[in-house]
Amino acid sequence: AKMFLPEGFLQLSTVTLLLAAVIVISVVYIFMGSTPESAKTPPGPPALPLLGNLLSLDLKRLDLSLVELSKTYGSVFTVHLGPMRVVVLAGYKTVKEALVDYPEEFGSRLITPIFHDINQGHGIIFANGNSWKEMRRFALSNLRDFGMGRKGSEEKIIEEIQYLTEVFEAHGGKPFDTTEPVNCAVSNIISSIVYGDRFDYADPVFQAMVKRANHMIKLSGSPAIQLYNIFPFLGFLLKARKKILMEVAENIADMKNIVKQLQQTLQEHDKRGFVDAFLIKQQELSGQRDSHFHDDNLIHASGNMFGAGTETTGTTLRWGLLLMAKYPHIQKKVQEEIEKVVGTKQPRAEHRRSMPYTDAVIHEIQRLANVVPLNLPHMTAADVHFQGYFIKKGTPVFPLLTSVLQDETQWETPHQFNPAHFLDPEGQFVKKDAFMAFSAGRRACLGESLARMLFLIFTSLLQKFTFSPPPGVQESELDLTPVLGLTMNPSLHQLCALRRA
Repeated sequence: AKMFLPEGFLQLSTVTLLLAAVIVISVVYIFMGSTPESAKTPPGPPALPLLGNLLSLDLKRLDLSLVELSKTYGSVFTVHLGPMRVVVLAGYKTVKEALVDYPEEFGSRLITPIFHDINQGHGIIFANGNSWKEMRRFALSNLRDFGMGRKGSEEKIIEEIQYLTEVFEAHGGKPFDTTEPVNCAVSNIISSIVYGDRFDYADPVFQAMVKRANHMIKLSGSPAIQLYNIFPFLGFLLKARKKILMEVAENIADMKNIVKQLQQTLQEHDKRGFVDAFLIKQQELSGQRDSHFHDDNLIHASGNMFGAGTETTGTTLRWGLLLMAKYPHIQKKVQEEIEKVVGTKQPRAEHRRSMPYTDAVIHEIQRLANVVPLNLPHMTAADVHFQGYFIKKGTPVFPLLTSVLQDETQWETPHQFNPAHFLDPEGQFVKKDAFMAFSAGRRACLGESLARMLFLIFTSLLQKFTFSPPPGVQESELDLTPVLGLTMNPSLHQLCALRRA
């Protein structure tokens, strides 16, 4: 497949001059790394100077291009994204071995130019070192306190489900796009954990924050931004980068206003959410030099939880509703299990243990949706000998989640929607080690506990509604072709939510 370049890319004389200026450095960078003579580096396709393997990769579906290369070069191979040499890990066994058995060596985050621009090394997701460790530990502790670990959080989710149900009902069974209401509901649940309260769906500040968070994630995985990450000197030419930085600045301004309001009503013995807990910790450490509990970490850690949590959970839910409309016989079986176990009562987290089929369906939605196909990029924190190869410290690493969630040695029908992947012959739920939708190891997704709200929202919606294609559209015509940003979204579509008797 050919690479997809921004319009006018080849005509830019400025870029041509810049490329000429760095070509010698790039050749040295690619071909003359200081690898020990006795060491064997992972194989890979021949690379062109400067461009590397870009001309043979599809930047719109880089994950699939890399899966294809793994069939030729094996489960540990090298690919050159421009002058950047990347080691790709493919297949369940290899990805698990790297992330779980070598957690320190493969545990650093590669912070690409766009995410350095956005986070400046602060927050949780795109940070390294002691600051990252401190922020991750604090976030995990507070997700347990304000997230799915407490009964009160379940009540907040159920309250939000009532609002979402009203929005769905207001369409009266007519076709509508589920994106905005689902994202608003998920954002509000995360807002109640981060800020301690929900927003009204009509609140313009809330609407803008949700819209910007989704737009930034879409743009940050676009071919234009992938090119910027490979050739940072192109940044000043790219509208997508300017747009992201503008939206980041607007988001930070809105978040600072919310934090300021929370600070004014802060009570030490009544923590409403993550921000309150952070502010109290900040006061406790106010005299301590080099504390990581500073305002930049507060804003970026909160933004990481809000943006990443909303996008991944909201996207998975939308895939779930689309798949239920496409496979009505599976939807019907889920509804029958809800009727049998829950009846007309409100579904609760405790019901999950008694609902193996529904649990299997939700896991299969997450597997097939493959929301973060490339994983977030890692980087080696030390020189490492792995599966007979030598990988230098500071090497970018892609633990390819597409290759795990679609590994033909682990899944009976890897490219089809098949809840039986998670069921034993007696119909009981079976955990699968190759279910790595949240990655694994020390960089596993923080929001795995948050994703349990999927069960509550999904079952509540299927208890009340049956989802179907718009009139005149057959189930088989519903398109499952994804749209790739940083995450994998369903193509633009509409569904009907028909109220059940």
